[in-house]
Amino acid sequence: MISKYSFNNITWVDLQSPTPEEVSHLVEEFSLPKLMAEEFISETVRSKVDLYKDLIFLVLHFPVNRHLKNFKTEQEIDFVIGKNFLITIHYELINPLHEFSKKFEMDALLDKHNVGNHAGHLFYSVIKELYKNVITELDTINPDLKKIEHNIFEGREKETVKTISNLNRHLLSYRQSLRFHYETLKSFESVGKKFFDPEFAFYLESIISEYNKIKNILDNEKDVLTDLRETNDSLLSSKTNETMRVLTIMTFIIAPATLLASVFMMNTEFPLIRTFVEFYMILGGMFLTSIATFIFFKLKKWL
Repeated sequence: MISKYSFNNITWVDLQSPTPEEVSHLVEEFSLPKLMAEEFISETVRSKVDLYKDLIFLVLHFPVNRHLKNFKTEQEIDFVIGKNFLITIHYELINPLHEFSKKFEMDALLDKHNVGNHAGHLFYSVIKELYKNVITELDTINPDLKKIEHNIFEGREKETVKTISNLNRHLLSYRQSLRFHYETLKSFESVGKKFFDPEFAFYLESIISEYNKIKNILDNEKDVLTDLRETNDSLLSSKTNETMRVLTIMTFIIAPATLLASVFMMNTEFPLIRTFVEFYMILGGMFLTSIATFIFFKLKKWL
């Protein structure tokens, strides 16, 4: 599906789930290299940037919002940036891009746009909106971290293990999606300074700054989650050790009584047990032995 927007002398073409016919039409209209057109049909494994004579080809991957029921963890967007046109190609609906297109169309109708004098400024606005969506999504993780902290110190360590693992998986998928952005954006900064006017260098640096902001948030949240995991594991280990200690002590307390009972259960004649009084004396001896063992543990401060 092709959507086309124009403002002054700048054109933005957004292509979702491209078909070969749509790609051919795009190649013909904007005189794109055929080698580039082949990459539009299928997804690219990693982010990259290529400089051609009259355009820049940029591939970036963005994380999928964790609240969406989607088996994919990242979404690819291909950017073709010319002097007066921007082409975006993606393979599924990307909400921030869709929202930006509606805003762009409305601002164009109201003549409120401030997209600069070339398509690089439009690309800057698009990439900033995409990064803004990532930051907004990362902000939703903070309440989850606070909830995990609360559950840990409320004694719900076992239930918290799964929550920590799920949240760690989301953070890992975000880091995986954005792992090539810095190198790609640095390369884009280098070619962008030559391709556009020198004043555009500020916008190129601002794009990298937006990425660094996301990276810092990810690193901080990962560090906090790691600390929470270690605290939770420590408390779980402490509880397990305490349980094992109590069970071990209980075993040692009843061991003398068990031994005594085993002796009198042997299949031999014991002249000692002939009346009920003698039977209760044996029971009393077993009880006193357990009490004596308990007192011994107390004196040794093992209890």
